[in-house]
Amino acid sequence: MIFALDVGNTNIVMGVYEGRKLLAHWRITADKYGTADEFGILFVGLFQYEGLDINAIDDVIIASVAPSVMFSLESAVRKYFKREPIIVGPGVKTGINIKYENPKEVGADKIANAVAALEIYGGPAIIVDFGTATTFCAVSSKSEYLGGVICPGIKVSAEALFQRAAKLPRIELVKPSTVIGRNTVSSMQSGIVYGYVGQVDYIVRKMKREMKEDNVNVIATGSLADLIATESETIQKVNGLLTLEGLRIIYHRNKAHD
Repeated sequence: MIFALDVGNTNIVMGVYEGRKLLAHWRITADKYGTADEFGILFVGLFQYEGLDINAIDDVIIASVAPSVMFSLESAVRKYFKREPIIVGPGVKTGINIKYENPKEVGADKIANAVAALEIYGGPAIIVDFGTATTFCAVSSKSEYLGGVICPGIKVSAEALFQRAAKLPRIELVKPSTVIGRNTVSSMQSGIVYGYVGQVDYIVRKMKREMKEDNVNVIATGSLADLIATESETIQKVNGLLTLEGLRIIYHRNKAHD
């Protein structure tokens, strides 16, 4: 079994795989657990709840865009799993040819998403990840990471509106029944939800034209993917665990070369 962790700025998504089968998965707040032992106690509790043996984990693989938690997280893996974690980065075989001007700038989560999208859905592909930032990644049919777009995330935008406008409340992120709001809350919800739907569809269409490839698959992932995908005209598939799937695939590609 392997333990895969997608460490973001807002959440940490974790999953346990036996071969291709996902046995269990969890999502926690990234900044809630600070020390190695806090992470360790969390891992032990989650595994026990699902009836999984923490000692049966053969390897741990991590994709992270949050360096601040990595020291504690890696220490927890060494102490509680007795394993040296595999960190997705330089030296790890992914099968993706990065065409970014500086390949080191591409987040490990984006690479994992690209790997999973190509393996599961085929290329070319555009991956829209609704996280702390909303990111768009273009991957060619030749397994080339071409680049992408980075926008403020949905929650970040909603929170900024609340923080900077004195009379606007903090709102629940749900889709209102109509675009034209009849009160402040529904008007804000409409602006956030339908505004992001419009943003996604416009950017995806522009990216498709620039990619100059036929039959581009558009896959959405992230905690708020379903909220936008239900209204989007361009999103074809939603896979909330795309990054974990990418980590599973990357792990087996590297083990095959050992």
